Amino acid sequence: MRSEVAFELPYGFTDDAGNLHREGVMRLATTLDEIAPLSDQRSQQNQAYVGIILISSVLVRLGGFAPVPIALIERLYAADFTFLQDLYLQLNTGVGRANIGERVVETECPNCQTHFLVDLESIAVPL
Repeated sequence: MRSEVAFELPYGFTDDAGNLHREGVMRLATTLDEIAPLSDQRSQQNQAYVGIILISSVLVRLGGFAPVPIALIERLYAADFTFLQDLYLQLNTGVGRANIGERVVETECPNCQTHFLVDLESIAVPL
């Protein structure tokens, strides 16, 4: 089982000195990684922050940054952030947007607006 995976961002992060950071390492998430962002005040004010905090917590390294601060994640290009979200899904669930095809769909809870993936092959539908 892989507990860490190396990656290269599509665009990368350019720091204030002009250095480009594209290569990094992401680790498997723990239960605490998943629940800790929920108590963060930024997440309570803006639910989109859950993903930013979560990605920051599972990145072991991005270029010369270890650990990877939340402020760096906030400054990533959207394509790089989406890449990291997909990598997170692949590493932690075995499913990612890049390989889900048409059998898995993303949906939203009508009560709490939490986004999640549903494997349509696992749902039994009476004919």
